[in-house]
Amino acid sequence: MTDHTEFATVDAELASRGFTRMAFELDRIESLLDLLGSPQRAYPAIHLTGTNGKTSTARMIDSLLRAFGLHTGRYTSPHLETVRERISLDGEPVSEERFVATYREVAPLAELVDQRSSEPLTYFDMTTALAFATFADAPVDVAVVEVGLGGAEDATNVLQAGVAVLTPIGLDHTEWLGDTLEDIALHKAGIIHPGATVICAAQDDEAARPILERCVEVGATVAREGSEFGVLRRAVAVGGQVLSIQGLGGVYEEVFVPLHGAHQAQNAAVALAAVEAFLGAGARRQLDVETVREGFAATSSPGRLEKVRNAPTILLDGAHNPHGMAATVTALQEEFAFSKLVGVLAVLADKDATSLLELLEPVLDSIVVTGNSSPRAMPADDLAELAREVFGPERVQVAEAMPDAIEAAVAETEVNVPGELAGVGVLITGSVVTVADARRLLKR
Repeated sequence: MTDHTEFATVDAELASRGFTRMAFELDRIESLLDLLGSPQRAYPAIHLTGTNGKTSTARMIDSLLRAFGLHTGRYTSPHLETVRERISLDGEPVSEERFVATYREVAPLAELVDQRSSEPLTYFDMTTALAFATFADAPVDVAVVEVGLGGAEDATNVLQAGVAVLTPIGLDHTEWLGDTLEDIALHKAGIIHPGATVICAAQDDEAARPILERCVEVGATVAREGSEFGVLRRAVAVGGQVLSIQGLGGVYEEVFVPLHGAHQAQNAAVALAAVEAFLGAGARRQLDVETVREGFAATSSPGRLEKVRNAPTILLDGAHNPHGMAATVTALQEEFAFSKLVGVLAVLADKDATSLLELLEPVLDSIVVTGNSSPRAMPADDLAELAREVFGPERVQVAEAMPDAIEAAVAETEVNVPGELAGVGVLITGSVVTVADARRLLKR
């Protein structure tokens, strides 16, 4: 039996590789996986890229596949509370015991690769190898794998998956992927390999072009949202929404998804098409509708408009770029009727904070800006300066630490609305790290 200290040691060893260090080359991960006996070849995979919606879509795909009786491995990033969340078996994070055992097998081989390379394997390289080895060992029937960043040169792209999924593409990580939609889409289209089936969410023309060109180049089959599949109707329901989805194999009516927002409806349509493609449904064969309903009903996506407290309602949302924040704001306007909403915002220094603030301004009565625990966090005072320009000084408060920020926001909801706590809320957003920090404090 592994004790927690052993897991903590492994966790610290992993972290020493530099949590945010980026190195985009497949040689190192390929060498490591070769030494491990190519575990990524032991199962078929569904591979996801895009700017927003990857994790929610991956979780829906996973839930649907499990409803159809398959054993699943899911690899997503970043994590909220523990690195074990990145590697799930049948919907549950791997145990500390399994994580440590797999790490002990991989670590000595990783050292060999490090010695032969000009630069050591990254944190992400290592978690990717751990995931692929865990899935082979389990064994799983299918792996659902989200890219870390980009696509073509991402460590996960050793998969050469039979089903490639592209969620909506927007401007993000421009320092690595280029500063046009076309450049970013070109990177992301790199996960499309010869003979693959591609499930593509609706894209701007500028992003769609390189994706379609890549499909032609490698002989991949593409199904596009709005042509082959999509959301036909959606209605807000208690705790989520009810959808009618046009899938590849027919129409799926009365599908309840316990997540908020039109963007999650879009993610659901993409997830369903991916599962249909994987299971061989299409023009002449529809999946069992009851099983599809069961799979969606069991979906969750922590940190995506997740309600963690009542009176006042506290929502956590990991939106960290303008594309994601626009979707969050739309969902807030359509699905929540707050008489007063106070924001808590902490962002990373490399993000477009002004655009995030401009999107939030119409829906927030006031905002508390703070920092998060990332070494890349924007200092609270710098963020406050930007916030005052957008909101005006009287609607902005600054708190150095997250506990103080949450306390200030909750206090703010109590002002002016005595007896009306049911209609007031706090939205904590700006980064997945921000959500993780808040979740640790609020999810007791």
